[in-house]
Amino acid sequence: MKQTHPIPSVWNADSRILILGSFPSVKSRESGFFYGHPQNRFWRVTAAVFGCAVPQSIEEKRAFLLENRVALWDVIASCEIVGSSDASIREAVPNDLSPILSGAKIERIFTNGGTADALYTRHLLPKTGIPAVRLPSTSPANASCSLEALISAWRQIQTTVKL
Repeated sequence: MKQTHPIPSVWNADSRILILGSFPSVKSRESGFFYGHPQNRFWRVTAAVFGCAVPQSIEEKRAFLLENRVALWDVIASCEIVGSSDASIREAVPNDLSPILSGAKIERIFTNGGTADALYTRHLLPKTGIPAVRLPSTSPANASCSLEALISAWRQIQTTVKL
């Protein structure tokens, strides 16, 4: 079923890194914000990396991102997708990253998982010319990666922001 991305990007002029997922899950689309599935570890991982409490509300999550100079969005603007399955993504139309890249001083782009990385490389790298750093997915589907391993791998976002 054709889906259009319903969540606006989060960023401001102070953002220094851009984290890109693939496309919002059903739970994220229902909640109206990124990483809305309670089993997705994105908020726990990034809070641990930045030494903060895990944000709960959409307002807290947005403030947490901006305070830590993180821009957040997804690679895909619209696509055919079955449920929340990245593997089912077809007919992908990429988001336009130019407002973020021209409006903030993005120093590095990170992708949340293999599908986001592959979609970024295929659809957006030719336009941006900025290679992305692939991070392990925080999705509950990536159950083989422990919370501790995710936090360790994701620490590089904090190092980048503190430069």
